Amino acid sequence: MRKIKQIAQYTVLCTCLLLEVSVTSCAQKQVTTLAVGAENFTEYLPLLKQKKIAVVANQSSMVNGENLVDVLLAKNIEITKIFSPEHGFRGTADAGEKISNAVDAKTALPIVSLYGKHYKPSVSDLKGVDVVVFDIQDVGVRFYTYISTLHYVMEACAEQGVQVIVLDRPNPNAHYVDGPVLEMKYSSFVGMHPVPVVYGMSIGEYAKMINGEKWLKDGVQCELFIIKCKNWNRDNAYALPVKPSPNLPNQLAVALYPSLCFFEGTVVSAGRGTDFPFQVYGHPSFTKGDFEFTPRSISGASKYPKFEGEKCVGYDLRKINTKDLRKNKKMDLSFLLNAYGELKAKPDFFNSFFVNLAGTEKLRSQIENSLSETEIRKSWQKDIRQYLEIREKYLLYPDFTEK
Repeated sequence: MRKIKQIAQYTVLCTCLLLEVSVTSCAQKQVTTLAVGAENFTEYLPLLKQKKIAVVANQSSMVNGENLVDVLLAKNIEITKIFSPEHGFRGTADAGEKISNAVDAKTALPIVSLYGKHYKPSVSDLKGVDVVVFDIQDVGVRFYTYISTLHYVMEACAEQGVQVIVLDRPNPNAHYVDGPVLEMKYSSFVGMHPVPVVYGMSIGEYAKMINGEKWLKDGVQCELFIIKCKNWNRDNAYALPVKPSPNLPNQLAVALYPSLCFFEGTVVSAGRGTDFPFQVYGHPSFTKGDFEFTPRSISGASKYPKFEGEKCVGYDLRKINTKDLRKNKKMDLSFLLNAYGELKAKPDFFNSFFVNLAGTEKLRSQIENSLSETEIRKSWQKDIRQYLEIREKYLLYPDFTEK
């Protein structure tokens, strides 16, 4: 009997220890679980109660599998309208496609397009609005237009005395800074600020920089609140749960986008009109490529792709490992230099859009004058160092230089 009692006591002790380990393990797991800004309800819902809200959102504005708009409505937040960026609220419009105002079929809320000729919310758009909530997945590249939409939203709100709350999300390209810094005389909707092509900041950090550097019109500043991500480090790879736009369907496309988007300003196709955009490149006149593809019209992604119906010879980059790209921590100019080498006899290799993407005329000139990638990259370094000093003031998360 005594032995049985000892065994019972031992069993209870082991069970308690196992429970303690389990609880501790769960607690540790909970501490290290990443939470995007939109999931941190206790930090921003009190700022929205009893106020009229407008939301800047699209298909990437997801919270636990639901769109932020639906979540906020379920929590009795009074949303009066939705502002939508390029590609629309549901993310089904082609790049550059004009988007009209509409009504969301699910919520019956009015949708105001902030693309086309209407980049900036008007006085009437913001009439009666107390707070604008901005929640869109960025990819950390200067010519990705969601940060331009952010700029105009902040500017309009600053002028009308409306608060802005940015619900931060991790930037999948935040682990490095690279590319030429934009010269302000080439500022456009695909590049509004004097930053490198890859700027190494979350969209919340970027919003702080826009405000702090007084880049808004006439130096105005908005009343800005950033709801940070929890347990995010820019050195950690972040897999996007939803594709941020129709032509960035996966992690590889997101990682290659800073390098391949330059082809939008050339005669070369970056794979629009295929099932693997920004993962291949080619041209009908290429002779050295090891891959063939034929662009086609794809509704909601590429309605009128370059070389529609023509066979392109090119290069398939899908064999590249995204982990290797992360280790390199730089844009890859070899694709652009290789393509120019094959087609430099064509006087129209570059179009006028290339300067907008590069943010400078120097890159085109350097390529035309046969500078190497090393020489081109060296020409960026002074401007990048100056940018890094500015950037440092606005970081909300440990920098990638910290170990």
